[in-house]
Amino acid sequence: MTDNKMKAYWKENVKYLFILLSIWFLVSFVFGILLVDQLNVIKIGGFKLGFWFAQQGSIYFFVVLIFVYVRLMNRLDKKYGVDE
Repeated sequence: MTDNKMKAYWKENVKYLFILLSIWFLVSFVFGILLVDQLNVIKIGGFKLGFWFAQQGSIYFFVVLIFVYVRLMNRLDKKYGVDE
């Protein structure tokens, strides 16, 4: 892989990481801590939404983001010819 391709690969990889970690921060910190009172007005399954994000939602989102990252990286690897 040439130097330019390697730099483009890592630039795109870092972009994916930044976006996914920003989503995780939004879900875990902003929804679970900062906006918990506003979200507690909404109830899902008998539980307050803010409580759900703080206790379980951020974990579920993190697991989903892991699978999204794997899928994105598989596509990126194929795009740059570094797949197995």
